[in-house]
Amino acid sequence: MSENHNEKGIAYKWVALFNVTLASLMGSINGSIILISLPAIFKGIQMNPMSPGAFQYLLWLLMGFGLITATLLLTIGRLADMYGRVKLFRLGFLIFAIGSILLYLTPGTGNTGALELIIFRLIQAVGSAFTIANGSAIITDSFPVSERGKALGINMVAFMSGQFIGLLLGGVLATYNWRYVFLVNIPFAILGTVWSYWKMKDISFKAARTSLDIVGNLLFVGGLTSLLIGVTYALMPYEHNGITDAMGWSNPWVMAALGIGIVLLVAFPFVESKVKNPMFRLEFFKIRAFAYGCLASFTSAIARGGAMFMLILLLQGIWLPLHGYNFEDTPLWAGIYMLPMTIGFMVMGPISGMLSDKYGPRWIATAGMTIVTLVFLGLALLPYNFDYWELGILIFFMGIGNGMFASPNSSSIMNSVPPQNRGVASGMLSTLGNSASTLSMSVFFTIVIVGIQQAFPGAVQSSFASLGSGQIDPALQQLASYLAGMSPTNALFSAFLGYNPMDSILSSMSSSVVSGIPQQIVTTLTSNYWFPQTLQQAFMPALRISFIIGAVLCGIAAVLSAMRGQKYVYEAQNSVSGINKSDLAIVEETRT
Repeated sequence: MSENHNEKGIAYKWVALFNVTLASLMGSINGSIILISLPAIFKGIQMNPMSPGAFQYLLWLLMGFGLITATLLLTIGRLADMYGRVKLFRLGFLIFAIGSILLYLTPGTGNTGALELIIFRLIQAVGSAFTIANGSAIITDSFPVSERGKALGINMVAFMSGQFIGLLLGGVLATYNWRYVFLVNIPFAILGTVWSYWKMKDISFKAARTSLDIVGNLLFVGGLTSLLIGVTYALMPYEHNGITDAMGWSNPWVMAALGIGIVLLVAFPFVESKVKNPMFRLEFFKIRAFAYGCLASFTSAIARGGAMFMLILLLQGIWLPLHGYNFEDTPLWAGIYMLPMTIGFMVMGPISGMLSDKYGPRWIATAGMTIVTLVFLGLALLPYNFDYWELGILIFFMGIGNGMFASPNSSSIMNSVPPQNRGVASGMLSTLGNSASTLSMSVFFTIVIVGIQQAFPGAVQSSFASLGSGQIDPALQQLASYLAGMSPTNALFSAFLGYNPMDSILSSMSSSVVSGIPQQIVTTLTSNYWFPQTLQQAFMPALRISFIIGAVLCGIAAVLSAMRGQKYVYEAQNSVSGINKSDLAIVEETRT
């Protein structure tokens, strides 16, 4: 490194932060905008999302992005350490732009159109993996130790803001044309691509270019891919011997995928300890700040991801319809009602980062996870017909707690590793977060589905008896039996997508059966109130269990966070191999 990359007028550190923040904003908008736009997207490609076989397309559109991203992050981080983080970061913007353009131009309809959307989303995911894997490392490279927490906090605020912006944009754009949902990504991607090639320069210290750890890569990518595909397909109904299970945990292919994934991931550290140039240096886990920071991040992400999805299901499937909102409006309003959590994170993210720069991350991050633990316990005590202010206060403090944890924890991890290995450390941190989110969805969704399966038939019989004709009307009895025996997965996802579940159920039944039900009863069943009121009897006990598990996991994360020790900065504790003092001086000048 022989030249000074200092930008005139604006310090390079702000140039780098702007572009990394743009990538974070783009990625989070892309993630949330599709959640609210799925009904319009499926309508646009002329496919009923509740039709048989559509569920797998729906699940891959929702989870495929994270699956691909999670499996690539660590490998990309290692390559970035050797060949340059900015170089791969730029490439990520370019790939994401190509994926967004392809999504906007999707030519097919029906199953073909859905498959094309999934493939183009996976292309986007590859581009996103290149930016995510390098973002934290680029910020850490560009800012001095005294400002890294603040910079990482600003970046995380952009990510959280993008989630809310995506919901609002999706709600507006989907009403005009479903393709606009993907069009909105293109200006971000093009701006990021041009800006990164024009202004960004690689000031990182590169690791020595060694042979790539092929065996380690195959074990890690293969193991994680197999594991995440297994837990994804476990969420799908499984039919065997004429019996349909609500979930696919008993599917032999799912069990095989899970078994192979676990075996490969268990073998990974043993192989890494033997190879000459390992993909990941396991000795980093001897650094307390790194090891306990990563474990706390992983544990908290498992608690947060699936539990938040369950909270959105509570709003869309029960609370909002019972308070007079039409089902088709619930995705947008669920996002709006979750805004206090975003505000809490936006308030505390930069503040906690600055405090951790000054006082160290240990107790700030620990206090944040303690707050989130208490919030989960409060959520477990909520009734189904809560007053909104109760939920608003709780999720605001959840945002505060997560904001207190996120940036101090990230800066603690990134500060603890050698500068030439920050790419793989950033990749590891992001891999843990993405993998935990997928695992979390499977764990919490399984808890809720099992709970509903056990309690929903009794709730249906009770609700039908209250109609006054369930005992004598054969058509109504047939409907009651159908509801009691159906998989609750489709009904939950129907509400999640903004469809009235009873409309979907009645449309899938024989017209001769439906015509035998008195119109007054049909009107009651398809109202905003009957299904949510019936579902809550089965849903709430399972939801409370998931929130209690979330509290336990966050409590564990708080303990792990406290065990990280005092503030640890690698440059201050070690002489950095292969980096001379003149190079360090150039980097410090470039940052400021």
